[in-house]
Amino acid sequence: MRHGKKVNHLGRKTAHRHALLSNMASSLILNKRITTTVAKAKALRKYVEPLLTKAKDDTTHSRRTVFSYLQNKESVKTLFGEVASKISDRPGGYTRIIKLGDVRVGDNAEMCLIELVDYNTLYTKDGAAKKAKTRRSRRGGKKAEGTEAEAADAPAAAEAKAEKKAKAPAKKAPAKKASSKKSKE
Repeated sequence: MRHGKKVNHLGRKTAHRHALLSNMASSLILNKRITTTVAKAKALRKYVEPLLTKAKDDTTHSRRTVFSYLQNKESVKTLFGEVASKISDRPGGYTRIIKLGDVRVGDNAEMCLIELVDYNTLYTKDGAAKKAKTRRSRRGGKKAEGTEAEAADAPAAAEAKAEKKAKAPAKKAPAKKASSKKSKE
């Protein structure tokens, strides 16, 4: 049973595990995509995503905090420079794990590819504009904004409704007659 087991120890002591994750995180930030085992990738995701969130606000404190995890000046520079600008509008989920079909030759371990989501252009549609940030509320604030446009379209909308009402009863009436004829026979 794995009750309360939050950390995958990856078969290493604490210092070795932290060094491994730090090096893998630096490689991921610098190369945007690395190949590793599934277990290491899942551990790396939990390690690197809070660092990516912290990189969104470029302050001395957040830089020092991230550097204490990564221990690599170049990766911190890249993270706060180009990576932070790309992930600035994303609310989370900065990494993607893609399982590969093959296994490692030596020990038959499942291999995968872990990558930064915003750097993979295969999954983005060509020419697709980014959606505007929307929040749903129960108050219906959109109607108040569009009143000018609705006022201009009101006569056309009224004519369209009148047409639909005129056509709808005409279609329903023959159907009722046909069903009544069948019941009489």
